[in-house]
Amino acid sequence: MNYMLRLAFCTLIAASSARAERVVQSAEHTFRVETFASGLGIPWGMAFLPDGRLLVTEREGRLRIVGTDGAVSPPVGGVPKVLAKGQGGLMDATLHPQYAATGWIYLSYSDPLPGPLGGMLSYTAISRGRLQEEQLVDVEVVYRAPDQFYTRHSHHYGSRIAFDRAGYLYLAIGDRGQRTLAQNVKLPNGKIHRLHDNGGVPTDNPFVGRDGAIASIWSYGHRNPQGMALHPETGQLWAAEHGPKGGDELNLVRRGLNYGWPVVTYGINYDGTPITDQTHADGMEQPQTYWVPSIAVCGMDFYTGKPFVNWQNDLLVTSLRFNRLHRLRLAGTKVVHEEIVYQGESRMRDVQTGPDGAVYLAVEDPGRVLRLVPVE
Repeated sequence: MNYMLRLAFCTLIAASSARAERVVQSAEHTFRVETFASGLGIPWGMAFLPDGRLLVTEREGRLRIVGTDGAVSPPVGGVPKVLAKGQGGLMDATLHPQYAATGWIYLSYSDPLPGPLGGMLSYTAISRGRLQEEQLVDVEVVYRAPDQFYTRHSHHYGSRIAFDRAGYLYLAIGDRGQRTLAQNVKLPNGKIHRLHDNGGVPTDNPFVGRDGAIASIWSYGHRNPQGMALHPETGQLWAAEHGPKGGDELNLVRRGLNYGWPVVTYGINYDGTPITDQTHADGMEQPQTYWVPSIAVCGMDFYTGKPFVNWQNDLLVTSLRFNRLHRLRLAGTKVVHEEIVYQGESRMRDVQTGPDGAVYLAVEDPGRVLRLVPVE
């Protein structure tokens, strides 16, 4: 190897090592950023298995298992077919709260349906299955909207999944690019839905028995929620959703409430024209905080590990647009402090607290999982 080639090679290795071992000083902690797993497509959702392995969905339609050493498995078999187009594909992954007893893994995705005039329609769906080796078995559909709601639009699927302490399953579905439908409780668009773990509808849901209403709706008036997490102490359900140009929101999601889209918003159309002149209206909830300009808010998790001792119960939120990880501190239901704890080089899609207490980030371009570890 000649001198110049050897120099270029060493420079490349040094740069790669610097990226893998970057040290960041935040307000509360100094931490090291490591590349935990690489060679992924577009990672979307993550869920840790009890043995410490990590499930990662790729929007292209693949599910991977990442070992504790960062080794990435071949694609897991038995995953439902998806329409990997636009914002659609394989999205969130979540374990049943009694996973040790049930073995259920839940996946959300853009479910394809052949259109009557050709081409493909799609809608947000959930299936569940059990993992055997590198294969999903016993796969069954948990949530699928009637065919009449499938559309050619390939964005605003929502798709985050969360379980509450009572074992109810929540699914976020975006407005599917048809904003006014978010206010209509006869349609599933722009809603957060509450289900039993098998897809049945709880009888105490707020719109059960209302003429023509979708019985699974828990809250409505959402644009495109792509983050959901339960507060570790209160058990409250929190959701983050994409606004238009400006107006990304963090909401405390409660039974039967209207979160306003598109009647009220802090955002505008992408061409600069107004959507509405209202940011407040009677009977419509205000966000706990909002972002202008939009940060393209995405996956989120309340930190519950031990190593980042000063982050206990703080909310970690990812940003697609600015490649950032935000940390929000709550006092009750109020956001009292916000910090950008990490500025990365590519879009951040999801964040999870690992069983080791490290913070794991799913990032794009190239697709990989980063790990944040405190430096003493």
